[in-house]
Amino acid sequence: MAAMWFITTLSLLLLSAGVCNGGVTSKYVRLSERSVDIPVGYFSPPPGFNAPEQVHITQGDHVGRSVIVSWVTPLERHPNVVTYWEAEGNHKHKHAAHAIITDYRYFNYTSGYIHHATIKRLKYDTKYFYELGEHNVTRRFSFTTPPKVGPDVPYTFGVMGDLGQTYASFSTLEHYMSNPKGQAVLFVGDLSYADDHPYHDNVKWDTWGRFVEKSVAYQPWIWCAGNHELDFAPEIDENIPFKPYLHRYHVPYRASQSTSPLWYSIKRASAYIIVLSSYSAYGKYTPQYNWLQNEFPKVDRTETPWLIVLLHSPWYNSNNYHYMEGESMRVMFEPWFVQNKVDIVFAGHVHAYERSERISNVQYNITDGLSAPVKDPSAPIYITIGDGGNIEGIADLFTEPQPSYSAYREASFGHSIFEIKNRSHAYYTWHRNHENEAIAADSLWLYNRYWYPYEERISGTMD
Repeated sequence: MAAMWFITTLSLLLLSAGVCNGGVTSKYVRLSERSVDIPVGYFSPPPGFNAPEQVHITQGDHVGRSVIVSWVTPLERHPNVVTYWEAEGNHKHKHAAHAIITDYRYFNYTSGYIHHATIKRLKYDTKYFYELGEHNVTRRFSFTTPPKVGPDVPYTFGVMGDLGQTYASFSTLEHYMSNPKGQAVLFVGDLSYADDHPYHDNVKWDTWGRFVEKSVAYQPWIWCAGNHELDFAPEIDENIPFKPYLHRYHVPYRASQSTSPLWYSIKRASAYIIVLSSYSAYGKYTPQYNWLQNEFPKVDRTETPWLIVLLHSPWYNSNNYHYMEGESMRVMFEPWFVQNKVDIVFAGHVHAYERSERISNVQYNITDGLSAPVKDPSAPIYITIGDGGNIEGIADLFTEPQPSYSAYREASFGHSIFEIKNRSHAYYTWHRNHENEAIAADSLWLYNRYWYPYEERISGTMD
């Protein structure tokens, strides 16, 4: 009787899950979700003359004791000061940090005054309040610094990409914010999608900054640039790549000896995070290549066991959209990822969700016909999370049959949560927008490649 029950149950699971040559192609049919931009008027600026807006924070140094606070004042350059203080205890003395101020022109658009202030020498694992503006337009926010870097420090990251500012984007952000676990966001590129509008309408950069402020003013987003940040448009005499993005979003790239804010690294809790640029030169002897070659030897897995990489164009993708666009970068860097036992790689670009097996194609050799990825216990898991909900819509044309390297894929919008528990285990979940945040459409206990290099189970509890 028990055997019959098992066979029946297994048959039903196979039918419902859509198992094929690879892993699972979800049969979930998402509810109708509008991938059209929310009207500009919905993201109105805060009230008051010259009120600071588009407030966002990110890590400001290599180890988590600094925070870069950024904001825009629309009419006047000043005030350019952020005031901050500890939220708890008897330390109510207020401190101040002054911002550098920048602005730019793009075609027929002129930005407001963009401020970037770095708050330094903060205490670990401490909540701070900070204020911007003055008099009747003062705005107050808060953030919590990460714990001190260490091998068994638990920490939880949200993961999003290709967000945009549509009704679907709104659902993704609200869904993430309803989950209390996230402490910082790993963002894998494609922010405002201003370039999808006539003349790269840079007003969309302002509305996007107002849209995400409710999250990114309170917890740091770790930025990675995507193709929609290029804003390279010689047809309208805009010949400087990444101009709006680089003016608006500062990162602590010099702290990791990088020569460009488009690639850099940080430590946060028990994670070492490397950010790469899919749309900057990465061939041999280029600055990005040289930097990454020098960066891997600096990673101490006894201090930061979890090695995470963010990039935009996925290396392993079984969707017809953007298929193999990341191939040349994969060929260049994948041997380093395997050699250094990267745990997980997050990418965007493809507007769907996909998780790979631990595989590599480091034996790739077109002359000998070696061109198929194989299971590799030293390789990372590749997550495509470009499903934020942007104006270009869902990517629902998966290749068939599902390749063996693909473990789970679904054409839905959503976000991920990556919960580091200790040096050996982390719990990963992907949440589609149309479920309660407690429900995971895809989940996996991840085993650290350095401390516990065994094959993961699909789901379950920690050993």
